[in-house]
Amino acid sequence: MHVLRSLAFYLLFYGMSVLFVFATLLALPLGGRWFRKGPDCWSAFHRWCTRTILGIRVVEEGARPEGPALYAFKHESFFEAIDIATSMTQPVPFAKEELFRIPFWGWAAHAYGAIPVARKEGAKALRAMLSEARKYAATGRPLVIFPEGTRVPHGTKPPLRSGFAGLYRLLGLPVVPVAVDSGPLYHRLWKRPGTITLRFGEVIPPGLPRGEAEERVHAAINVLNE
Repeated sequence: MHVLRSLAFYLLFYGMSVLFVFATLLALPLGGRWFRKGPDCWSAFHRWCTRTILGIRVVEEGARPEGPALYAFKHESFFEAIDIATSMTQPVPFAKEELFRIPFWGWAAHAYGAIPVARKEGAKALRAMLSEARKYAATGRPLVIFPEGTRVPHGTKPPLRSGFAGLYRLLGLPVVPVAVDSGPLYHRLWKRPGTITLRFGEVIPPGLPRGEAEERVHAAINVLNE
């Protein structure tokens, strides 16, 4: 049954994803508000597919602050990367620069507001990234980062990448750590039914010493690994 459900999910979700990308690009001339409906609907469609086809229920716990904030997500699978436009309101994710090279998808992601992280291009790239982040934060859109830098197996607690501390210090925004336990169900070829939890943790105020901020974020995003 897991195999059949997974095959149906792959065929429907990824097949329809191609149509969503092209529909989104066609909506570009209509402006940002209308254009962003495409990626938002794609994310909602993904949530529907995970629930209806895969039998995966999503539970959200915890409160979120008013106003702009930097949300630091645990990253165990593609689930949370796709789902953030459903669990958040028009988020602005920081994403690996390589993803923006995907034909058509990269254009759509950049137009939506995703910010490429150019890890090897130095101070100039960092300034451009911060400028974009501040512009979006000023509109009230939440910023999203995966501070571990890449997907990690469930149960592991790698240290946070240094880029998180830099963004925390330079943006001056409160941080909301988000624990996710998607790995055991979603990060496998044949996905399994069950429950994925998104736990929004206690808000971490701006201006804390680097070590304290990193320690608190690291502990909070890993609470579902216990």
